Amino acid sequence: MSDRCEGPTRRALLGSATAVAAGTVTSTVTGGRAAAATEALAGQVPALWREFTRTPFTHPQIPYIGRAGQRAGAAHFPRRPVVADVRAYGATADGSADSAPAINRAVAAAGRAGGGTVLIPPGTYRLDGLIHVGHPNVVLRGAGSARTKLSATRSLTELIGAYGSRYGGDKSSWSWAGGLIWFCPADRFKSLTNAIREKAWPFEGWTGNKRDEWETLTKVEPARRGSWTVTVADPGRLRPGRLVLLRLADDAAHTLLEHMAGGGPGPEAYHWDDKTKLTSYVPYEWPVRIARVRGRKVTLERPLPLDTRPEWDPCLTTHVEALTGSGVEGLTLEAVETPQAPHLLDRGHNGVTFQCAYDCWADDIVVRHMDNGFGLVSASACTLRNTRVAGRGAHHPYFCREGSHDNLVEDFVIEQRTTPAPAGTQLHGINVEGLSSYNVWSRGDMRMGTFDTHRGMPFANVRTDITVTNNGRHGGDAIAGPLFGARFTHWNIRVTNARAGLMRIDGLAPCSATVGINEVTEFDQIDVPDFSGDLHSRLELYGTSGTVRPRNLYEAQRDIPDVRSRTFSAR
Repeated sequence: MSDRCEGPTRRALLGSATAVAAGTVTSTVTGGRAAAATEALAGQVPALWREFTRTPFTHPQIPYIGRAGQRAGAAHFPRRPVVADVRAYGATADGSADSAPAINRAVAAAGRAGGGTVLIPPGTYRLDGLIHVGHPNVVLRGAGSARTKLSATRSLTELIGAYGSRYGGDKSSWSWAGGLIWFCPADRFKSLTNAIREKAWPFEGWTGNKRDEWETLTKVEPARRGSWTVTVADPGRLRPGRLVLLRLADDAAHTLLEHMAGGGPGPEAYHWDDKTKLTSYVPYEWPVRIARVRGRKVTLERPLPLDTRPEWDPCLTTHVEALTGSGVEGLTLEAVETPQAPHLLDRGHNGVTFQCAYDCWADDIVVRHMDNGFGLVSASACTLRNTRVAGRGAHHPYFCREGSHDNLVEDFVIEQRTTPAPAGTQLHGINVEGLSSYNVWSRGDMRMGTFDTHRGMPFANVRTDITVTNNGRHGGDAIAGPLFGARFTHWNIRVTNARAGLMRIDGLAPCSATVGINEVTEFDQIDVPDFSGDLHSRLELYGTSGTVRPRNLYEAQRDIPDVRSRTFSAR
């Protein structure tokens, strides 16, 4: 079956100015049609937006990401009652002694209490160990990023051990995994760190170190991408609010991977079999909560990310116990300043990482002098808001990998490095890889870095309303396959140094959209498309800056009336 994405019809491209105003729905919350018409006059509404509003869940080039983030992108995070103050467990706010054991004792007490807030009052707290949050509904709260500082003295290599790559070589997996504040379910954290100590390099995701910790709940009948409701064979073990995995296995002809790439002659001609790192990422595992069960009809909290075709054995399954409802707020995490390590040999001065976490968050967090800033590893439906990476320069300021989906990173800043980059190091930026999908980066200020992909064919991700000095480089092994799958979208991107690489993607990404980007030129790292033939990608309002309307694709999708009227009954 071919599912090649199709371009617009001539009629769709030639709408009148009246139709443009009528088709713009981004201002319905704040003034209805009159405000929408005013906004259309103030900027330029691309044909792609008109098309998207007609088919928001199935558009061929633009993904639906209007429910990304913690609790579908809720404006406010939960306020949990205070159950512990770290000073009562022995933490000292003058940096004179190691406070990591005391903070971990307070976090453990909150976990035993069934959740709650752990306060870290103003001051500087020395950490000679890492902080692990492993129980649901536990919030680590400082007094604000300018008032509470955690000063980390040791790396993950020192604390846990060297972490090699399951794909061989001498690379350090601390280059893209783990954090000195590490959100990960307690049992999963234990199994991961034990495997690292035993040098049995693990898979890091939702189904365990060997991807065998799951069982089928029910088979899923065929449905199309964008469907909110699926029909299952047996709903007996399903209930509203339950978090399940949608699991899709590839077939021998790799038609699932072709589908992720948009289908058609290019992906069908691509040689998948020798991309062993990429093929290790399937089955595709997508966590989602069940909203409603009526007979064999099951409604999900988000629409299907892909078709569920019989040849991919679609099913809903169990997973390792997830970490849900936990967060960190209002603090700075600063590592001892050491020179940035050579590329792929990071020792693990890493910031905040969420792993096997769902509906978790970080808010008002600064990380400084880190190898890697903020991490999403097999994390889904999490929000990073008001975060900042600062200091001597990072390898990955943000990494999103190993099948992470539906996350939201908004109001983020990557500062210019304070010391020159040592020889042999690399700078990436906002990274996404490993079949990660439907993630959003919104309202960003990137004073260095790039829109990084490490191959592994991430798909259906959005970067929107971002200013970037594009001076980073992407990475990725050849065995990890394509740079992009289908439905990548870059919308309202302001490139301060006019470098095209990974910004303008209409010549690289299949079935993608590049909309509202200033004029850019290729130099330095120049890529060629992975797929042959017509990529069926779209470029609109090229050579403009800040004129596209809506300005922010994520916010506009959230405002579509048809979407706002949906309620998630399980909440």
